Amino acid sequence: MVVAFLTKSGGFLGPIASLLGLIMNGIYEFFHLFGIQNIALSIIVFTFITKMLMIPLTIKQQRFTKLSSRMNPELQKIQAKYKGKKDEDSLRRQQAETQAVYRKYGASPTSGCLPMLITLPIMFALYAVINRIPAYVTNVKAMYDTIATQLATIPGFENVLVEISKGLPVNAADLSNTNKIIDVLAKFGTDQWSLLETKLPQMASMLSQIVPDILKVNNFFGLNITNVPGLGFPNILIPIIAMALQFFQGKQMTDQTSSKDNQSSAAMKSMNIMMPIMSGVFCITLPIGVGLYMIASSVFTIIQQALINKYLDKVDVDELIEKNVEKAAKKKSKKSSSTTASLQELAKKQTKSINNPVIEKKRDSENINSMNQNDTSNGKSEPHNPTSISEIANLLKNRNVEKGDK
Repeated sequence: MVVAFLTKSGGFLGPIASLLGLIMNGIYEFFHLFGIQNIALSIIVFTFITKMLMIPLTIKQQRFTKLSSRMNPELQKIQAKYKGKKDEDSLRRQQAETQAVYRKYGASPTSGCLPMLITLPIMFALYAVINRIPAYVTNVKAMYDTIATQLATIPGFENVLVEISKGLPVNAADLSNTNKIIDVLAKFGTDQWSLLETKLPQMASMLSQIVPDILKVNNFFGLNITNVPGLGFPNILIPIIAMALQFFQGKQMTDQTSSKDNQSSAAMKSMNIMMPIMSGVFCITLPIGVGLYMIASSVFTIIQQALINKYLDKVDVDELIEKNVEKAAKKKSKKSSSTTASLQELAKKQTKSINNPVIEKKRDSENINSMNQNDTSNGKSEPHNPTSISEIANLLKNRNVEKGDK
């Protein structure tokens, strides 16, 4: 298996990760101005900023949830009405009635999931940045770069790194340049650095100068954020705290979106059990930095959700429905106007050549040549060459009459 290289995330997440990486780098450099060099602190502030940027999407999603409290009973009645009916007519009527309910409330079937679909790529990009800090934070990369450059000059260093990096997806063939070496070193915990100094004594002097700075940068209350927590104390506190906060966050969401629908309530309860467990597993098997991000994210989400709930409690549902219907009507009107304008523009383009005598004459000439060629192929010739559309029309009419007589 090949290790994920230091090069930044590619694919459709690349631009998002690059933007978030700029934010992370800016945060780190800001604290660096005051003599503070700490990735853990940067991750916490980074999480706060990204959460703040996503507030509009969160509010939009919560508004739809509040609207759903009125809309869902009507949608459930429609589902019950057509339950078990699979014929085309029933499906068409069910769809029409469902759309009518959405129009009544000025909502869209995608209103609830769209903010989440937008949020998910951002979350994956966040993980990519946190998991590849040296690729996005210039000052941190510089520390690793010094060690990687020196390592590359030592014969057989690849085998040593592979031996030390047990548990990491890396092999000697991957270590062809300093960027790939840095990618491996960035995942080193305290034990790996000690082994590297033991295995390569010629690196001892340099490592004794730089590694303490790297450990300081990655320190969080005595924990190295590049270490995998495992089940040992005190590292195990990170997964436990992450699970507890995830559970509280889920309960907060359930209380806000409580529904009389037993099926939905059961699904939410199952989700509130599974999500904390998944968070705990991730935090145990991934570096502490990822767990720290999950904890910071949960803390800010809980605070954010409390404030949004307080704001939405003051929002009248009837007023929200009225605004949604008005907004949907304006959007529909604007779309209709745009379609009309497009048709008018198309009509202008189609009739432009008619009003242009040069183009008309050219088209007449092309039609004449085409007819002359057809006449020649049929062994006929026409002594008179028409020069206008009306003459061409008369000529075609006469030919059709002649064919009819035959």
